[in-house]
Amino acid sequence: SVAIGWTYLGTKEQIDLQVKRAEARQLLEIFPSNTHDNDLVEDTFEIAADIPLLALRETRRGYRVRQGGEVVGVILPATARDGYSGDIKALVGVRKDGSVAGVRVVAHKETPGLGDKVDLRKSDWILKFTDRSLRDPQPGGWTVRKEGGDFDQFTGATVTPRAVIIATRRALEYAELHSNHLFETTTNIL
Repeated sequence: SVAIGWTYLGTKEQIDLQVKRAEARQLLEIFPSNTHDNDLVEDTFEIAADIPLLALRETRRGYRVRQGGEVVGVILPATARDGYSGDIKALVGVRKDGSVAGVRVVAHKETPGLGDKVDLRKSDWILKFTDRSLRDPQPGGWTVRKEGGDFDQFTGATVTPRAVIIATRRALEYAELHSNHLFETTTNIL
């Protein structure tokens, strides 16, 4: 056990660095480096698990995106609890104007070849959220086409895309409700 402990201590710093790099890559997919001048991984805030709109099961971090010291966007954690095979964890980037900078699914257990198309490595479907807002589409459009919405579903898989669409819309609603705090225009408490 001493050898295991020694190995852990010797590699912990390197592992932590690799985790931070992976996290930074995901954040930079949502807000590329030319959109901010701060360290996204370090500029964080906590979001409590009991926030219904974000459906978090545990306290998670959100990220502020700054340009010249001003908050120009945030990246919010969101969970789609109604995925076909369980929770789908995502990051939703929201610009100060309320538009989506990007959405990335960071964890899911969806069916390979069907529901896993929410993952950017499998399909570009997730890119359809970019530049959308609560007003584009109108409220009824935040669902799959099969149900009269603006977003495509996957052949043989409607549940998964519907869940991600709803989670993204809820993150936008959360950002709008808490915009003063998130974008640091006042000191409201989450």
